[in-house]
Order: sequence, then C-alpha cells, then structure tokens
Amino acid sequence: MPRTLVLGLAGVCVFVVVAAILTKLMPDPLKDSDYLVIGSVATLVALLVLFVVLLSTSMKASDVFFRRRRK
Repeated sequence: MPRTLVLGLAGVCVFVVVAAILTKLMPDPLKDSDYLVIGSVATLVALLVLFVVLLSTSMKASDVFFRRRRK
C-alpha cells in the first residue's frame, strides 16, 4: 500500500478511537456543543499523531525546523 494511504487510514483510525472514548466519557445526555468538543479534540489528537509520525519517519534530520542560511 502506498505510504500516504496508510498514514491517512491511521489518522482516521486515531480519530474514531478518540471520538469513541470521549463519547463514552462525556456524561449523558449529550448536547450539540458536546459533539462539537468531541470532534474538535479528536481532530486535534489525530493531527498531532500524524505530525509526530511524519517527523519521526520522513524527516530524520536533526534540524527539521531550522535551516542554516547560505553565506
């Protein structure tokens, strides 16, 4: 499988798992704002996991965020 497809599926799986956990943790009855918070937190966690995975796999250089200028 292409690497992009695997990363996309992993991001979706992380989102679904976090959303399911937060849905179980929130007290009943859930309002519209509760679902908004659950979706926002699940999106944030999925993007953070994707960012960390990309940094650890494809960008192995020690200076990922900073580059020296040419003189």
